[in-house]
Parts: sequence; C-alpha cells; structure tokens
Amino acid sequence: MKIDKSFNIIAMLSVPKRTRFRKQHRGRMKGKSCRGNRICFGRYALQALEPAWITARQIQAGRRAITRYARRGGKIWVRIFPDKLVTLRPTETRTGSGKGSLGYWVSVVKLGRILYEMGGVSETVARAAISIAASKMPIRSQFIRLEI
Repeated sequence: MKIDKSFNIIAMLSVPKRTRFRKQHRGRMKGKSCRGNRICFGRYALQALEPAWITARQIQAGRRAITRYARRGGKIWVRIFPDKLVTLRPTETRTGSGKGSLGYWVSVVKLGRILYEMGGVSETVARAAISIAASKMPIRSQFIRLEI
C-alpha cells in the first residue's frame, strides 16, 4: 500500500494533538502582532500586511509551493500553526439547536506576523519561491530579508 507523504503533513497541520475546549469563540484580530514578527531562523521571510484567518489548507499550499520551487534546497520554517477551530452549520437549517459541527482549522494572523522563513538559498530563489507562496495566501504580504 502506497502512503502519500503530503497527506500525512496535511493531517499533521490540520489538527492540534489536543485542545482545552471542543469549540471556540470567533474572537477579534485587532492590533499588531507583538510576537512572531521578527526573523528568527532563516534569512528571508514572508510577512503579513493585514489581519486574517489562514486555513490549514492555505498554509500547506504555501509550504508545498516553496518546497517545489526551491527543489528541496535550503530549509523552510512554517511560523504559524492552525490551532483555532471554526464551526460550520449545514445550509438551510433553522436557527437555534446550538453551535455547528467541526468545520476546519485556522491560524489567527495579525499585522506584521511572519508566515514562512527560508534559509540556505540565494535571494533570487527565495524571493521567487516566497512570491509564489504569497499568491496562495488570502492576504497582502511582503518579502523581507534579515539585515546583518
């Protein structure tokens, strides 16, 4: 039996090992990101310029785009994790009868948050790979590099 490696990573990214509560409130995305807004691991990064919820599928699509463009060269760090549960109600249901069932997992991203980091490749490769990943994201973002 053949096992698809990309499926295992999707499963790994899509669900936290355990959560404190089964369902969560929506919350707000006000203000700037005070943590995770500096490059820590690599030399190049993708930084969010507006707040949004980024789904596990979108995170995975960006990671795969970077990996494919870099042709397994260098190293990639994913700096966000989908740990917030979004519930969905079935269409054409009446109001009441409680909160919806499990829908999908998202990561809450604020202004200035680093989404991906990259190292071990040239700037031209990193810029092209990160721009492809940026097109997969539902928000405006910018390429930044670590100034030494």
